[in-house]
Amino acid sequence: MQRAKHPKKEVEQALRHAEQLGWRVEPGGSHAWGRMYCPHNLPECRCGKFCIASIWSTPKNASDHACRLRRVVDNCVIRALCDDECGEE
Repeated sequence: MQRAKHPKKEVEQALRHAEQLGWRVEPGGSHAWGRMYCPHNLPECRCGKFCIASIWSTPKNASDHACRLRRVVDNCVIRALCDDECGEE
């Protein structure tokens, strides 16, 4: 089953970027549109602090929020280690 699209196109693009890298996006929640979860979720990954990110439904600035979501995904410590071992940069 395909998830619902985010109403802000910039945020939706960031969510697709996360999904392409293996992150799980789950809509729903109390105050947030949803959450995205790291595929690794290991304690070594900055104590698990950045393994879950909230996705706001109506961010004040959609492009800033999308940029923050991308930064969480792109700065994943475990992903960086995997890329180094595979010789990618």
